[in-house]
Amino acid sequence: MNSATDTATSPAAHSALIVADRISKSYMRGTERLQVLDALSIQIEEGEFVALMGPSGSGKTTLLNLIAGFDTADAGSLIVAGSNLSSLSENELSKWRLNHVGFVFQFYNLLPVLSAQENVALPLMLFGMSAKERNERARFSLEVVGLGDRVKHLPSELSGGQEQRVAIARAIVTDPKLIVADEPTGDLDRASAEEVLALLKRLNTEFKKTIVMVTHDPAAASHASRIVRLDKGKLVG
Repeated sequence: MNSATDTATSPAAHSALIVADRISKSYMRGTERLQVLDALSIQIEEGEFVALMGPSGSGKTTLLNLIAGFDTADAGSLIVAGSNLSSLSENELSKWRLNHVGFVFQFYNLLPVLSAQENVALPLMLFGMSAKERNERARFSLEVVGLGDRVKHLPSELSGGQEQRVAIARAIVTDPKLIVADEPTGDLDRASAEEVLALLKRLNTEFKKTIVMVTHDPAAASHASRIVRLDKGKLVG
């Protein structure tokens, strides 16, 4: 395991996958405008595993949502995987997310009536693949996360850690460049959390996936190759 360091910059060992230049984001809360990100700049290289940390309200989840294309910045430039996200329409953003980003959340968001394999195969339906190809790719993704023997199990027949690994298999089944993870171990016991973090580390080192993870847990952040800290919408440290 690489040791994590508290820094907002990284050596240019690879090409930059994410370049944010003075991005700002605010939301209205009643009649009050809440500034969440304030002219924040950051660069994340292809192949990095970055942990975003900071107190509640620091802007880390907002930054993750912008990087993932769930939202757009009010100002500044954000280029991810070669696309300027601010210039894309909603339809273009949806297509961009499908092709470039895999998502892992604190809660697994699995459909309870579908098997592990069927849950993992769901994103592939948007690619127009045959059922045979979808099933083959879903089985392979489940094998990667160590659940090749659980393909027919329903979510209710799996542990929390196994459900999260199914969710990770679903995130990687489209072979995205980028995986974004929002508190992926927040609902797990320590042993299951370590298994999930070891899997994310393997996806980063062996499969060369760029990972950006929001976490409040220093033990989880220690699995990343770089820790970025935010406070009041700015980088600190």
